[in-house]
Amino acid sequence: MTAEALGRLISEHFGAEGPLGVAVSGGGDSIALLHLLHAWGGAPLRVVTVDHGLRAESAGEAQGVAEACAALGVPHDILAWEGWDGRGNLPARSRAARYALMRDWALRHGLSGLALGHTSEDQAETVLMRLARRAGLDGLSGMAARRDIGEVTLHRPLLAARRADLRAYLRGLDVQWVDDPSNTDGAYRRVQARRALDALAPLGLTVEALCDVAGHLAEARETLVQIAAAEADGMCRFVKGDVLIDPERLSLQRPDMARRILEAVLRWVTGAEYGPRGSETTRALEQIAAGESFTLAGCRITISRDEMRVTREYAAAARALPSQGGIWDNRWVVTRAPEGAEWRALGPKGRKLMLDWRSSGLPVASIEASPALWRGEELVAVGLVPDGTGHTICLCRSAPELRTMILSH
Repeated sequence: MTAEALGRLISEHFGAEGPLGVAVSGGGDSIALLHLLHAWGGAPLRVVTVDHGLRAESAGEAQGVAEACAALGVPHDILAWEGWDGRGNLPARSRAARYALMRDWALRHGLSGLALGHTSEDQAETVLMRLARRAGLDGLSGMAARRDIGEVTLHRPLLAARRADLRAYLRGLDVQWVDDPSNTDGAYRRVQARRALDALAPLGLTVEALCDVAGHLAEARETLVQIAAAEADGMCRFVKGDVLIDPERLSLQRPDMARRILEAVLRWVTGAEYGPRGSETTRALEQIAAGESFTLAGCRITISRDEMRVTREYAAAARALPSQGGIWDNRWVVTRAPEGAEWRALGPKGRKLMLDWRSSGLPVASIEASPALWRGEELVAVGLVPDGTGHTICLCRSAPELRTMILSH
């Protein structure tokens, strides 16, 4: 792929963009992405490098990116990750931490998008690793060219580009890059997948073939989620932060459709980025079919003869950090608390202090998980019950966002 063709990948991916974040590690893929975006010139850029601190060279590599950005006149920030305690899955934990750090960085700087340098080899390796984990349609669809994480859109404009072409592009610019030694360490699953691809190529299981398969499955997934979103529109109602579902209509859905709808509802209620594990969702659907009430992923699901209600679980809401105003429990926008007061979950104690909690129109579980204004042990106001104090609440999410959650996952 020529430099001109690589440039077209960038210009065809992006439209009218506001300021755009770029994740650059110093490796060949991300350095090439930076130069391609700079040459495109379609959006103001700001670069971020996450220094994971796992190798002695990482600080110097981050500084090298800073110098490269200075030469291009692009602002650059270095974020440090210090969360590794030597336990658990290092690649998974570092990846999750890196994305969280970059998302928060993008929001702080008013960036709605973050560009990543993933290539067709990354896509093929991802599909192969997910195949080994017996992934379903979503997993085998590979990485999406665009994906929302909260209010930030991840962009992967180079998924059709090969690593060798990106390095040839950099050599043409006489630009240097860093090769991370972990990229050749056979202890890591991704490196094992990379080597397996070389061995499978004679059978026709090439990078191009796996990327084509991911593309075909992504098209099938898109059809499925469109249908699931339309079904959710017809079976879900929203009442003061709760989602009410027609259980009979849910039971008529195919299992894969019902899972998508239920997972999106749970995420809508809690604001979580991800839903529960697939096995947990499958078990939940079995309990719903049996008419059982249960808790899952910070939510309480109660079943009656003609209605299923999904609300916030009080135990989860009670763990939310108190708020002086702004966002509480990742669900509610609350007014500024007066001096000495704070927003916390109402809970059983608060409900008993209310003169008439039934005026909220909500069941016990829902009202107890809702925000209340406390001054020590004194109940000042209950957000869901207007009392003339001026202390109000509103949901962070609107009903149409349920459709967006189904479509984007």
